[in-house]
Amino acid sequence: MTTSNTTAALLLAAAVLAAPLPAPAAQRRQAAATGADATSTTAAAASEHPSVRRAFSLPPSAQLRYTIQARQRSLPISGDAVVAWQTGEGKYSISTESHAVIFGKILENRSEGLVDGYGLAPVTFYQKRFRKDPSTTTFKRDSKTIVFTEGDDSYPLKGGEQDRTSAPWQLLAQARANPERFKPGTEWAYFVAGSHDAEPWVFKVVNQETVHTGQGDVNALHLVKAPPPDAQGQQVDLWLAPSLEWYPVRIRFADADGDFVDQTLDKISRK
Repeated sequence: MTTSNTTAALLLAAAVLAAPLPAPAAQRRQAAATGADATSTTAAAASEHPSVRRAFSLPPSAQLRYTIQARQRSLPISGDAVVAWQTGEGKYSISTESHAVIFGKILENRSEGLVDGYGLAPVTFYQKRFRKDPSTTTFKRDSKTIVFTEGDDSYPLKGGEQDRTSAPWQLLAQARANPERFKPGTEWAYFVAGSHDAEPWVFKVVNQETVHTGQGDVNALHLVKAPPPDAQGQQVDLWLAPSLEWYPVRIRFADADGDFVDQTLDKISRK
């Protein structure tokens, strides 16, 4: 895992996962459609851009502090992250700052938007990485398109689309409203925009597990987002705690080479 991949991994901790993909999402969509008949192409398009309206229940506003342990080229790395979640009056915001020993602040990102019938409805997704220019992804609700400052791609807005920071919070809001449906083996799909393109994310429920946090041992629901079959990428494991409003209590990013970033809840401050 390179330094850029390590900082990218910390993004999903602020959610969620900005490691570079080997091929743009648009290329993967084109490859998936090649040679398919009309029926299979329609089905593939639906799976490539899921838009599903589900019940949701947003958690209370809070500030969450995390400790970070990582391994990069067999070297240990430590750090911390602060996530500020706020909702009210039909709006929401999620802001994150991640710090690493030696480097200081390596990542800042914000997701801001509305709350509609699908749940979180991002308007802007801002990302500033260490020694990189900032980028902004805009969800243009008037023209129903997603556009990027990095790249010329655009995507239609069908409803329910997320950015890489809001996606885990949309997932946990739906888990809060439908806890009985989050059984081992079930899958939850979203269409997620990053800094230069968008793609489907699928979270699969693994099981209930105990997580050791700064607030003691917590029973949490373990979900995993595996890399797409046609791409090399990070596996993301996410643990949500029903007893703590379903806030994320642990997030782990793992590469095939054994490098990882592991983020664990230290403290929750209710707002």
